[in-house]
Amino acid sequence: MTMQRIFSGVQPTGNLHLGNYLGAIRNWVRLQNDYECIFCMVDLHAITVWQDPDELRASTRELAAAMIASGVDAEQNIIFNQSQVPQHAELAWIFNCVARLGWLDRMTQFKEKAGKDKERASVGLYAYPSLMAADILAYKATHVPVGEDQKQHLELCRDIAQKFNHDYKEDFFPVVEPLIFGEATRVMSLRDGSNKMSKSDASDASRINMTDDTDTIAKKIRKARTDAEPLPSDVAGLKGRAEASNLVGIYAALSDTTSQDVLAEFGGQGFGVFKPALADLAVDKLGGIEGEMRRLMADPAHVDGVIRSGVEKARAIAEPILRDIHAKIGFLQP
Repeated sequence: MTMQRIFSGVQPTGNLHLGNYLGAIRNWVRLQNDYECIFCMVDLHAITVWQDPDELRASTRELAAAMIASGVDAEQNIIFNQSQVPQHAELAWIFNCVARLGWLDRMTQFKEKAGKDKERASVGLYAYPSLMAADILAYKATHVPVGEDQKQHLELCRDIAQKFNHDYKEDFFPVVEPLIFGEATRVMSLRDGSNKMSKSDASDASRINMTDDTDTIAKKIRKARTDAEPLPSDVAGLKGRAEASNLVGIYAALSDTTSQDVLAEFGGQGFGVFKPALADLAVDKLGGIEGEMRRLMADPAHVDGVIRSGVEKARAIAEPILRDIHAKIGFLQP
């Protein structure tokens, strides 16, 4: 039986944080022994909003370094940047011709990112889901690890695959299955539990960066916003307590347990007890990553070599798949 294939990507837009680690990179490390894995710095997605060119290059290297430092095996898996495999952009155009405007109009993330002035948003931001589908299906990936905010895009990917298969009367593309993980897949700000942890937040105290040293990690957790009430004994008691729920979820994710398990241990205790325990846990789990990232970033030639090797492997998979797509569509191939 052929090993099932995963595709997953993260935008290289700098300031990688705990949300990126818990929501994506940590899960990749766990999946790499059970699947054929393709991990991508999705720089084409990044430019749906303007990026400083030098910062984009630096952030792409930083993301590759973060993957490796977190335990993604660069020999066993494919690590590359999206823009260097032209099949992504080419297949995205083909999928723009398969997808329907009504499908894209339903994408809530465009509405959230474009805001009230959507007329000034880029066409790329609107068509982002077609490129996401191309990222996945250029490799005929069978599974994609997704957070809650990407489930709708994966549904669109499935719709595009099914319509292509129907139009060309062949089960050419797999209908991709989501892999949705447990606690803290959506990590919130340490300063405002109603907002997602974000690299664009003006306050550095709102997030734990993957480049933070152990002292900084502990300090940010100790200063995280909470309320005056002790922790409840069950999850239902977290309703309406966004900051408390966020910290409990982070603890659960880092300790590979559930929020209920965490509350069974800390229920009835105040944050004066819980925060130091969370800080110790975070330092234990994250402390080694920062140092390894800095070592790798000091050797850009090595990181670039990993990316070049990944590009070659990715192209070797995507090129024959695109040739088959050309033939099915009817493109002349002299």
